[in-house]
Amino acid sequence: MIKNLSGEYETVEYENKRFVMLYDNSEFEFYPTHWHNAVEIIMPIENTFTVKTGAKEFLLRERDIIIIPPGELHTLPPQEGRRIIFQCDNSVLSGVSALEAVMPVFQEPLHIKPDTERDLYLLAKKQILDIYSEYYANTEISDVRIYLNLINLLVAVREFQIEQSQQSFACAKDKLYQYSEKFKLVLKYIDQNYMYDISLDKLAAIAGYSKFHFSRIFKQYNSMSYIQYINLRRTRAAEMLLLDPSIPITEVAMRAGFSSLSTFNRIFKEFKHCTPSSYQRFYCSTGNDPLGERQ
Repeated sequence: MIKNLSGEYETVEYENKRFVMLYDNSEFEFYPTHWHNAVEIIMPIENTFTVKTGAKEFLLRERDIIIIPPGELHTLPPQEGRRIIFQCDNSVLSGVSALEAVMPVFQEPLHIKPDTERDLYLLAKKQILDIYSEYYANTEISDVRIYLNLINLLVAVREFQIEQSQQSFACAKDKLYQYSEKFKLVLKYIDQNYMYDISLDKLAAIAGYSKFHFSRIFKQYNSMSYIQYINLRRTRAAEMLLLDPSIPITEVAMRAGFSSLSTFNRIFKEFKHCTPSSYQRFYCSTGNDPLGERQ
């Protein structure tokens, strides 16, 4: 049973001021379509487990792992068995500049299984089982260890994604290195200038490619278009600004780099499934419905 569900939005309750929640779950229960601002990781222990996200359906076998990004609508049908369900407050990840490089992991749900990549699977399984042990050990530093386990997992996944992208390039290693170095400059520029207008011409010039070549290679290398990356970066910046109720929504939009309030509302809702004002109201007040104002 989802304790706090308002419309499709779940308020995740973290016990004893922790930023993580873990369920050793064996309930035969229907979890309706919902989303939350937490990273969710599920690993079946006994029997298979089905997870539906959007139009996709994932069949998890025992010890398979799925990472569900924050803001992702998902449904869990009633199923026999036992599974670990782990949730982590996204604010401890998205608010850390050093972790910007792993944020592309959360573009879409990721199913990790033995035939995905053996080393990645074994590492991911170990991290989840270590998180499980630390959660119930509940020592003074358990949450720190859990955080480190989670970061190790995300870094491994991102390294795997980058390697997969690189392998899709039919070029020599020196060419891959060149792409990597140039895109580091491009991503650094976006992270430092997302609040301003960023043109394709400028990004292509930084990389030293034509606009067409840059657009194609950026998407192939980073698993998203340059526009998607910019919008994601601006949305994450807006999330942090919205935590301050003294900042008007229009000012948040401008400071995060959005060209208009309507554009801000549309893009923010695409990523977070609620309007900016609803998001701000939820985090800055008590008892209000985070989905009370839909646009």
